Amino acid sequence: MSARRYVVTGSASGIGAATASILRAQGATVIGCDLRDADVIADLSTPAGRRSLVDQVAEWGYVDAVLAVAGGGRTGLLETNYFGAVATLDGLRPLLARSEAPRAVAVSSTSSLAPADERVLRACADGDEATAIALTDADPSLRDSAYGIAKRALNGWVRRTAPTPGWAGAGIPLNAVAPGVVDTPAAAWILTDDEVRTTIEAATPQPLGFPGRPEWVGNLISWLASPENRFVTGQVIFADGGAEAALVGDRQWRG
Repeated sequence: MSARRYVVTGSASGIGAATASILRAQGATVIGCDLRDADVIADLSTPAGRRSLVDQVAEWGYVDAVLAVAGGGRTGLLETNYFGAVATLDGLRPLLARSEAPRAVAVSSTSSLAPADERVLRACADGDEATAIALTDADPSLRDSAYGIAKRALNGWVRRTAPTPGWAGAGIPLNAVAPGVVDTPAAAWILTDDEVRTTIEAATPQPLGFPGRPEWVGNLISWLASPENRFVTGQVIFADGGAEAALVGDRQWRG
């Protein structure tokens, strides 16, 4: 691990900070990326910020893993959580190709389980950011659900992309981790309001505990990004205290 170099977006707080701390404790070099307090300062909600991130990271040379953790927020939800994450992973893939054990992980959410507007999902899949944003801006209900739509679109991108020649064919495992409600600054609006917390906890039960801890998710991310992960790719793994299992049950496994 002392020779490995990791890019972690959203490294200044929450799950990104926890993951960066875990990796550094293992002896890895971490290139932290965030809006502030990071090695690379870039705003992933804008095309210019995404290009800047790739250009700045490229100055470091090769990278062994890209962890697209940055997300959340109350504004720019599609821009950061989908288009920013995809641009990060796609843009840094050439640097991953120089590694002997390249890995990539995107951070999704249990919010991706909510129904999503097919028109917005299609625009995301087509890389049509202008249409996706226009659709959500025009409909208050879509604006309210943009975070879940972005994460659902991200899950789809990972599933489509991971088996392709540019990723699995190049020996790069690509996976997504979908946390439940975790005690991070981004979740403060849930956890500090008793009424909101009760509503969210009832709607998305987490049998193993509510809320989760950032390091519990970070440990999973760090393993998926490690050389030990040789055979897991294209998966959306829910690190959510059992929320996905409680909500979805076994329906996809029924005959």
